[in-house]
Amino acid sequence: MRDETPAPTDLLTVGEVSRRTGVAVSALHFYERQGLIASTRTTGGQRRYARHVIRRVSVIQVAKRMGISLAEVAEVFADLPQDRMPGKTDWRRISERWRGRLEARRKEIERMEHELVECIGCGCVSLRSCRVLNPDDELGSAGAGPRLLPEIRAEE
Repeated sequence: MRDETPAPTDLLTVGEVSRRTGVAVSALHFYERQGLIASTRTTGGQRRYARHVIRRVSVIQVAKRMGISLAEVAEVFADLPQDRMPGKTDWRRISERWRGRLEARRKEIERMEHELVECIGCGCVSLRSCRVLNPDDELGSAGAGPRLLPEIRAEE
């Protein structure tokens, strides 16, 4: 009798990985070109992915939802083994690194919420006292785009 338990090193087609993760085949090819995932080729030239690639793709999807760039994902993936399933310690290290980023985003959102409530709730009609104004376009010399909202940076 054959053991049907899947192993992390079982090889899956790109279609199977796409179906299991909900990620388009074209995105999987892109992730591979970026070095985030790896495949092997059959003698016929078809891609095959180790089953543990599903975990990597899932982490990529979570990172995207959290606003973490693919470049940042690549940085943490650089320390992970390509030929086997990363261990619990590996995943814990990634989550700790990103936890700081999420905390910084949470604080920034709370600050913006406070400013929004304060601004909308103030009821001022005075262009002289409004905190939102940019008299004489003083911030324009710093270039295009918003200048009062700082970029969110993780506290490392």
